[in-house]
Amino acid sequence: MMSSGGFGGDNHYTQPMAEINTTPMVDVMLVLLVIFIMTAPLLTHAIKIDLPQAGSESSPEKPDTITLSINAEGKLFWNDTPFKEEELASRLATAAQKKPQPELHLRADKNTNYQQLAAVMSAAQIAGIEKLGFVTEPKQQE
Repeated sequence: MMSSGGFGGDNHYTQPMAEINTTPMVDVMLVLLVIFIMTAPLLTHAIKIDLPQAGSESSPEKPDTITLSINAEGKLFWNDTPFKEEELASRLATAAQKKPQPELHLRADKNTNYQQLAAVMSAAQIAGIEKLGFVTEPKQQE
């Protein structure tokens, strides 16, 4: 005769267990219920935040640019128009009074004397020019 079921050496027949042990499942469900009860109020809690409001104002106009060029001979050009060095201070002062103040782009030849370049930058500072930029041209391929 063949034995079935059981780990013992006895040869009596046992019936397989028909019920599922629900105790571990009930314990897990109770733990999940407690976690849900504790975290549910946190999910519904609202925090008042004042967010910035977007306006439909137009952006301010971009200021004009003035190109002040110095060639190799030391001659000055205001937006590609030649002028005398004596007029530099008055032109810069007039530009500094404009609202919004224009940007001054300084372009100089590579052979320009540094002393003259420094004098132009000093005159711009004295006149009250706040934005000064240097314009360079890329090296050309030969």
